[in-house]
Amino acid sequence: QVQLVESGGGLVQAGGSLRLTCAASGSIFRVNAMGWYRQAPGKQRELVAGITSVGYTNYADSVKGRFTISRDVAKNTVYLQMNSLKPEDTAVYYCNADARIVGGIRNDYWGQGTQVTVSS
Repeated sequence: QVQLVESGGGLVQAGGSLRLTCAASGSIFRVNAMGWYRQAPGKQRELVAGITSVGYTNYADSVKGRFTISRDVAKNTVYLQMNSLKPEDTAVYYCNADARIVGGIRNDYWGQGTQVTVSS
């Protein structure tokens, strides 16, 4: 199987920055796209940013120009640099990976989530 471990969340004031990291490990044959989602209380989980194995990226309109997604393909790690944070960015952030395990099928994997809280 594949395990995703996130780190980097925390409490920050509005206008501040945080960097989230997610490392994939396990019996990985290949990691395809990776991404970050978030879920605020009472709201549905939404895509924040995604990145393919060749570096194509996409962002939610609400974070364009403020957040940057990147990845280290060799380390199966994805990053989310979050700048100019706003209180409405407060949510649990989840890492997602589309991966194929050794000798197995392709599947969708999720991290446990990391809390990001932006105070006004």
